[in-house]
Order: sequence, then structure tokens, then C-alpha cells
Amino acid sequence: MKRLIYENIWKKLSAYKQMVFIAGPRQAGKTTLTQILAEDFTNSLYFNWDILEEKRKLIENPSFYEEVNRKDNSVPLIIFDELHKYSNWKNYLKSVYDRDKDNYKFIVSGSGRLDMYQKGGDSLAGRYFIFYLWPLTLAELAGNNLSFEQFTSNFIEIHTCANKTQLIWNNLSQFSGFPDPYLNGTDPFYQIWSNTYKKQLLREDIRDLASLRSFDDVEILFSLLPSKIGNPLSMASLARDINVSFDSVRSWIDIFEKFFMVFRIPRWSQKISRAITKEKKLYLFDYASIESPSAKFENMVALELFRAISNWNDLGLGNFSLHYLRNRDKEEVDFLLLNNNNPILLIETKLSDDNAAKSLKKFQKVLNIPGVQLVNKNGICKIVSNGNLKIMVISADHWLSLLP
Repeated sequence: MKRLIYENIWKKLSAYKQMVFIAGPRQAGKTTLTQILAEDFTNSLYFNWDILEEKRKLIENPSFYEEVNRKDNSVPLIIFDELHKYSNWKNYLKSVYDRDKDNYKFIVSGSGRLDMYQKGGDSLAGRYFIFYLWPLTLAELAGNNLSFEQFTSNFIEIHTCANKTQLIWNNLSQFSGFPDPYLNGTDPFYQIWSNTYKKQLLREDIRDLASLRSFDDVEILFSLLPSKIGNPLSMASLARDINVSFDSVRSWIDIFEKFFMVFRIPRWSQKISRAITKEKKLYLFDYASIESPSAKFENMVALELFRAISNWNDLGLGNFSLHYLRNRDKEEVDFLLLNNNNPILLIETKLSDDNAAKSLKKFQKVLNIPGVQLVNKNGICKIVSNGNLKIMVISADHWLSLLP
């Protein structure tokens, strides 16, 4: 299937000479995307480090990509997949880029390991741009997207959208946004896929890389995370639950995040009196198995917003970040969008309550910015007053489908 949002990011980044890295969760569709991108090139070559014959070819001849069969004089596209598993991959790419940046276009794709390894050292400094490919989201699947300028100029403007969004939203809730289970669309396949996916990541990728000695405890920790969605994550509490050190839990959570099994958003405390906690909130990329309807709904909204601001940042549209608000009285708003550390939008989630939340009203008066309350119920769209400010209360599938 086409991934138009990401194809547009590629078109912008590939206009420059730098290599383009594509990182993201396993099985989110990175290899498929590179194959789609290759269709726009008359000349292209795909390399996968996991294939022994190709691995040997690179070791024996570092310039092997010159063997690409050319049909014309246009610049060839060279795709390096899973190259980060090669111990000398950064130095190799440095030499490749320095020699052939004017003669080829290069894509380097990989899982969370690529994202983690590329942060160490500076041998590739200035030689690549990176963007992230995430699981399918409602905004991507519905295709109702507003332009970035239109959406951000007025977050609470009413727009029409197709009725199909509720069906897409329900399917995402049931099967997640990973392409294989979403497109298969059956419960048995999702259960088999999800169980296998977690085992592969935990027992193969993470255990091999991190050399974890208490691996049973790592699996137990991950199994506890779905019940923690929606609240600030207490690592101290988790450490007590599984009888390990705080530092161990913190290290393991960091590893889960680096391998794109989870993502976290921090609390934002500036201008908020009586702020209490520095703990982050944690969400899953594979959210379909979360039992609590309210926690699953909040997780789904979190991923939609996370995807959007990730893409906006990758496109150079700003310096966006996602946060939550919470004070000592445990009053909370689920999400706060910032650009260059300036608050621009408050977002609250409610399963069915279409009355504007008191906490949303309170924090909105402090920050003096637009507010949106997303409701997991069809057919809701109203704008209510909060003093001289306005809050939009709207069906989540309607508003989220418009995200650029």
C-alpha cells in the first residue's frame, strides 16, 4: 500500500545530497516503503545485510553497488537495508558518501538499532538526514489531511470529513496500526502476530544487543506496561513489583523506547503552579491488546499526535514536542502541543463525556491557548465557551483524520 505521508517527506529530504535514513519500529513497513520509492528511479539496487550472499559481496567489494544495471544516465538509487548490523557500518557509509554523493542517491533503513547506533559518534555528522516511519494511523489511512498551514492556523475550525473514519478507527483499535495485522483484519491473526512480534523483539533483538542477565524480569516488566497506560509511570513502583533495582527498570524502559516498543511523553510544568511530578507517561506502539477502553483510547490518540509532530519535525516545519499537564491536585490534561517550547494546543480525551472537562478549562485559562476535547463517540462536534476562550468538543475520529 502507498504511504503518501512518508513519500512526501522522502521527496523533500532527497532533494539534498545527504543520505536519507529511515528508522522506526520493526514491521512498520520500512522495506516496503523503500521498494515504493525505488519505483521512481529507472536505476536502483537493493541491498540487505541479512542475506549472506549480499553480505559477502560488500565485504569483498565495498563498491559493489557500482554493479547496478543501468537503463539510462539518470542517478541510481542505492538502498542499504539492515546495514546497521555490520560492525563497521558508520565508517563504511562515510566512505561511500564522501566518494559518491554526487553519483548516487542513498537510503539506509533499519529498526530501532539504526536509530540507537546513529546517535553515537560523529563519523556521519552532516552526511545524512533521518526520518521516522510509524505504524499506520487514522490520519494516514483516511486521507482527509488538511495542509499544515490550514490545520495549525485554527485548531478548532470545523471541517467536514468522510464518514469512513469511524470504521477505520474501530479497525485500528482492534488490530493496531502495524500493516500486517491491520490489513489482515482478523482477531486470530492479530493475536498470533502480536505474541510473535513481542517475543522476537524481546528474546532476539533486545536480549542479543543488551546482553541482559535478568531476562525473565525484562519480560515481566514489559507485560506490566499495558496496565500503566494513562498515568505517570512510576519506575520505583515497577521496581518494587518485580523486585529489581530502580536503575534496572529505568535501563530496560530506555531499551524498550530505543527499539520502538514504547514511546514516552514528559510533563510540562512551566507556568503551571503546584506542579508535582517529573514522571513521564508511557504508551505502546502495539496498543490493540490494552484491556482498559479509556487507556487504549488515550494511547491511540497519543500515537496519532506523536506521528504528526514527528513528521512535522522531519519536514523542518518547526520544533514540535508533545507533553502532558498535571498538578498536585491531580488535575490533568492529557496532551499539550508545543512549538519551540511555546504551548499552542491543549487536548483532552474522554470515552463518552461531551461536556468540556473542568481541568481542560482550568489549564486553558492559565495558558490562553485553544483547547480540544476528543470523544470516542460518533457524531460529536460543538464549540463551547470558556470565558473569552473556546473549546472544541469533537469525535476523535473526525478531528484526528484531518491531522497533516
